[in-house]
Amino acid sequence: MIFTAAGTALREAERPAPEPGAGQVRLNVQACAVCRTDLHIVDGELPDPKLPLVLGHQIVGLVSGIGEGTSRFSLGERVGVPWLGWTDGSCRFCRAGRENLCDRARFTGYQLDGGFAEETVADERYCLRLPEGYSDLEVAPLLCAGLIGYRSLVMTANAERLGLYGFGASAHIIAQVARWQTRRVFAFTRPGDTEGQRFALSLGAEWAGSSTESPPEELDAAIIFAPVGELVPVALAAVAKGGVVVCAGIHMSEIPSFSYDLLWGERVLRSVANLTRHDGEEFMQLAPKVPVRTQIREFRLEEANEALQHLRAGELHGAAVLKVT
Repeated sequence: MIFTAAGTALREAERPAPEPGAGQVRLNVQACAVCRTDLHIVDGELPDPKLPLVLGHQIVGLVSGIGEGTSRFSLGERVGVPWLGWTDGSCRFCRAGRENLCDRARFTGYQLDGGFAEETVADERYCLRLPEGYSDLEVAPLLCAGLIGYRSLVMTANAERLGLYGFGASAHIIAQVARWQTRRVFAFTRPGDTEGQRFALSLGAEWAGSSTESPPEELDAAIIFAPVGELVPVALAAVAKGGVVVCAGIHMSEIPSFSYDLLWGERVLRSVANLTRHDGEEFMQLAPKVPVRTQIREFRLEEANEALQHLRAGELHGAAVLKVT
């Protein structure tokens, strides 16, 4: 079974049989976590996806086939496939170690078929070795929610008082890392989400409230995980002079105009785009040391549309994961 960006299941006879090309591995998909970016693609908010397209970019699979010239992984080995699926390796960004900004990059579940399927193929160079001690379902959210969250956290440098706007899949992972680093975490949820606020407190946040509320003290940095542009001036108003606000999403609604005084005082507003393989390798080594524990809600592959709808409605605390095998 395989799910397209339109959310429909193809009949078995129509299912493409992926064969690994040179430098590729074929994977029997075990699990694939569901990301808000999947929803943005389905809703047409990200331009020019490959069509037809198989969604999913937090893939856990077992190597079942190896293409010519492929040597990183062995048959039966468990690997992860993240959002970054290919770069040209020669542009100025790649040469500078910023492959996440490659102009010709291709992304899993967007320009390359992803993991809402029983099988997939991937470039072995962009697959990640996964830490032991996690089940397939538990480790899947680390491949995007964890990686993008981790890159965002690094962008806050050594900020002690950290605000997390939108307490979903990414925030529930990064809150654990931040607390392990002895930072103080302040969590912001959509108004009325008292369950989400309790969830944040259970993971070590010292304060949790609505995104319409001001934190009890100034923040040194904030990460915006919610795709809501209106939160940018809100977060800027919450950080102290010299603070940084990091926009962590692939897509965000329009940012409203705001007065210069919110940015003044050497505050920094920046985005995080994609990830590098180095981010992935570093985070996969860090996660078991914390140890990061993911809260998941399991869905069957044929329930992919249902998982997306729960995500759209804000009804998930933690991450949705499709159990494929």
